[in-house]
Amino acid sequence: MTLHRPLSLAPALAAALAAALAAGCQRAPEAPAIPSTPLRAVDTPPPDYPQTIGCDQIGGKVVLQLTVGPEGKPTKVNVLEGSKVAALDQAAIQGVQRWRFEAATRNGKPVSTDIQVPVTFHAPAERPPHCGAAPAPAAH
Repeated sequence: MTLHRPLSLAPALAAALAAALAAGCQRAPEAPAIPSTPLRAVDTPPPDYPQTIGCDQIGGKVVLQLTVGPEGKPTKVNVLEGSKVAALDQAAIQGVQRWRFEAATRNGKPVSTDIQVPVTFHAPAERPPHCGAAPAPAAH
């Protein structure tokens, strides 16, 4: 007489479960890291010298803090160090707001970036023609 033992599934089930868990613990291959890129100036012409002070032959330096947004345009401008001449400070702010950049990137996406920018103004090489000129006589 042959006795049949009940087939135990426990060892086979345990082995299958262990294999499935081991497969689940393996990491999927990581996507290659996308290198970050720095902010790059594209169009940064010097700000215009304010003609209102051209006769005074004043120069100066303004240090600005810019936040350049993901679109490559300044979104925020703060004066860190003023020139002590309001017209120069204002001209610097207005001038850099027209600047354009290629935005910095992180993981392939454009991001905001803060930078410091010195803007130096030199007095005009020649005094404007209207400086010191007497007003034209009124016509009668």
